[in-house]
Amino acid sequence: MALRDEPDESLQMNTESIPSTSGEMGATAGSQDPGRRTGILPSQSIRELIDAGQIIAIQPVEDAQIQPASIDLRLGPVAYRVRASFLPGKNSTVEAKIRSLALTEASLMRETVFETGCVYVVPLMEELALPSGVAAKANPKSTTGRLDIFTRLLTDGGEEFERVPRGYKGRLYAEIVSRTFPVAVKEGMRLNQLRFIRKRERMSDKMLTSLNRQEGLVYKDEDTAARANIQQGLWITLDLRGERENEVVALKARKNAPVIHLGKVGFYEPDEFWEPIRSRPDRGMVLDPGDFYLLTSKEKIRVPPSVAAEMVPFDPAVGEFRIHYAGFFDPGFGYGSSDIRGTKAVLEVRAHEAPIFMEDGQKVGRLVYSELMAAPSKIYGPSIGSSYQQQGLALSKQFKAL
Repeated sequence: MALRDEPDESLQMNTESIPSTSGEMGATAGSQDPGRRTGILPSQSIRELIDAGQIIAIQPVEDAQIQPASIDLRLGPVAYRVRASFLPGKNSTVEAKIRSLALTEASLMRETVFETGCVYVVPLMEELALPSGVAAKANPKSTTGRLDIFTRLLTDGGEEFERVPRGYKGRLYAEIVSRTFPVAVKEGMRLNQLRFIRKRERMSDKMLTSLNRQEGLVYKDEDTAARANIQQGLWITLDLRGERENEVVALKARKNAPVIHLGKVGFYEPDEFWEPIRSRPDRGMVLDPGDFYLLTSKEKIRVPPSVAAEMVPFDPAVGEFRIHYAGFFDPGFGYGSSDIRGTKAVLEVRAHEAPIFMEDGQKVGRLVYSELMAAPSKIYGPSIGSSYQQQGLALSKQFKAL
């Protein structure tokens, strides 16, 4: 296997020249708002990390990778199929684990099919040399989650998935398991994203209530604000009623579907891959374990530009099911230039052990909000290529519109 025993000198990082953000804020990580010293780093601060050599890559980072409060990560040129998912642990590296668990190696310089149920690990193009006070957290991108591609970030010495500790210096890897559809992937594709955090604290219910009074976080329709249910975050409920009788309110992934080429946009016919589920008189449906569903929230959600949000994917208090893979909601989601009155959240739902009956209006999850260190230089929406600003029950971008 073409794994490196020593770091490639071309990717070594000169950390001596990197401005420090420990203690008082320096020239990076939110310097545009000296009054706020904690929070999630906005887009312009991510650009500063790149310029300072704290984010580097084997190919230059593209402007399109930088989102309002995160950066998209790109697949590198090789993938390893491994026997099982793993965490390296604090005394090991991802490469060492790959050596002991690898089954095959595949080049991603051309399209390569990832089979369903198989575990692949891909070294990413981006590497980090974070300041001592900055950590990071990863999530799948929306398109990735809507295809039931289970993607998690790995770091050397990591004891948790998706977490990058403060001051981390090293490579990044993606663990990828396509659970429903075989998918064709290629070097440079962006399946997950990374948020940078300086001592982030989630907004309290009191802060969130105040933000809701100022901005209006929940709407019923284009003009009507809805009551925000705020308890340890903003609760959302399930829409199984729709706006018309016999409306499609959910989609269930078909088994044994063809390969999906992730580079195609607006290409596939939905009916070949998805079974529509229509509203019923009892306004309910049964989730079967092992099946994958797309549903929507009843609420239209807003994320003002001053904050970012994240969906809590699993809460045993409301049921044994997972409702979201791609949990990041960017500043400006459902907001635009304050002219959009909310956007429904698409929920990627999978029951765990037993069939579950779900009802219209049932509480299914929470959005937790966090402050940014400064307003971002770009916000979520069509102007930066965002695909889901005014979505209803929307498929990933590979499919033709429903």
